[in-house]
This record gives sequence, C-alpha cells and structure tokens, in this order.
Amino acid sequence: MPAQDTQECPAYDDLLRLAREVAHEAGDLVAERRRGVVEVAATKSSPTDVVTEADRAVEQLIHRRLLEARPGDGFVGEEGASSSSSSGVTWVVDPIDGTVNFLYGIPMYAISIAAQIDEQVVAGVVVDVARGECFTATRGGGAFLDGVPISVRAVVPLSERLVITGFNYERPTRVLQAQAAARLLPEVRDIRRLGSAALDLCYLGAGRADAYVEEGLNDWDLAAGGLVAEEAGATVVLRAGVGGKRCVIAAPRDGLEEFVELVERAGFVRE
Repeated sequence: MPAQDTQECPAYDDLLRLAREVAHEAGDLVAERRRGVVEVAATKSSPTDVVTEADRAVEQLIHRRLLEARPGDGFVGEEGASSSSSSGVTWVVDPIDGTVNFLYGIPMYAISIAAQIDEQVVAGVVVDVARGECFTATRGGGAFLDGVPISVRAVVPLSERLVITGFNYERPTRVLQAQAAARLLPEVRDIRRLGSAALDLCYLGAGRADAYVEEGLNDWDLAAGGLVAEEAGATVVLRAGVGGKRCVIAAPRDGLEEFVELVERAGFVRE
C-alpha cells in the first residue's frame, strides 16, 4: 500500500504526545479501579482468559479521548472497541495488558497504545501503572523510559542470557509451550514469566532481559512494546508457533540469529 501524502500524515511526535497524555489519564483510572474490589466480568478464549469491568472502562476512556482529538482515526481495542480510519492512522490499544496480574494485585500490568500508519507502527506508549514508568518510542526516533534513552543489553553467550516468555490461555498451546520452555531452561541463565507482553518487550529494550519468546500474541500485545524493543536495538521476528499461532521472538540484533536457532531447537516454532 503506498504511503500517504506527507502533508496529510501527522508527525510521529504528535501522535506520541497524544498517546502519552491519554495513557497517563487511563493509568489514573486503572489505579483507581485497583483500589476497589476487582472481579472477573467475563472470559474470552478460555476460563483463564479474563476480562474485568476496569478493562472495558479504560478502553472506553482511551477510545473516547483519542477520537475526540483525532476524529478521523481508526481504532482497534482488545475489548472490542473499533472504528475505521479515514485519516490513515489507526490506534491499536490494550487497555490493561496483564489483566490476571491486575485481578490478583500483582504489580505488573500496563496500558499499551500504539499508532499505525499504513499498518506500520510509528509511535507507541506503554505505561507501567504500578511503577509509574512510561516507555515510549517513535519509528526512527529511538526508545525512551521516562524521557531517558534506553538500549538493549550487550550480547552475552546463550548460557548467560535471561529470557522472558509467556504462556497462551488455551490449554493445548500451553502444554506445548511448557515443553519448549523446559527444553530452553538448561540452555540459558534463567527464564522469567512476568505476565504482561507489552512490558516484557519494553524490559528487553531497557536491558532488563536478554531475549523474549512467546506464542499467541495479538496485535495489541505487540504493537507498542514491539516498537520500543526495536527502537532500543532489538529485532522482532514473527514465526509460526508450535501451537499454530504467531510466535514472537525478540533479541538484540547482534545476538538474534543464535537465539532464534535455540528457540527452534527447544521447539517453540514449527519446522
């Protein structure tokens, strides 16, 4: 698809500024809802794939604020809010990435807002609500944590790499992922499962981990965090996962090839 006329395309920084403002406002709402009683409102792909009323309220807030500011933009939200784009810009949003953590009061959940132009993510914000950290990136403009530039860790041998992963909500895929993780574990420093894909990718970008692999991410899980990781010096690769869903593999560019080979040997992806 050809790029739009540059006179019609908004500056990436302008999109980022709006996303950051809305994300912080949404973060206040998430924090307010966490102080009350949090209950499951519904389930989606499986009994463990939960939705709370806070997820819905936060998505409604983000949808309203973004489209008030930019009425012609499209919107794709995890909880179902959507609109088509007449401007060339589409917002991809996860109102609470890490809902199970949010439900249990585990301080590892985030708001993820990304802007796409012609299906390419050009600006992204991930706000860690519990810690108050704000990860941001624009395409070609670098990645930042609270306004300070971030970058991936220097590449170390596979045996010294800390790998972040996650598990899909559907049981057949979880079984295969668990088997692959068991094969991966003896080959690396350790594995972490934090429960928020958006933050996982931002942590990779900030040098808090050496690599990331997970099957079953949706666009709203990947969009903003993936851009942060890429702009911080990682490469994000999409492969067919062993369970039949999209598998995301990410690592610093210089160490990507051997990590992908390890992921293949461990059985995370289809041959």
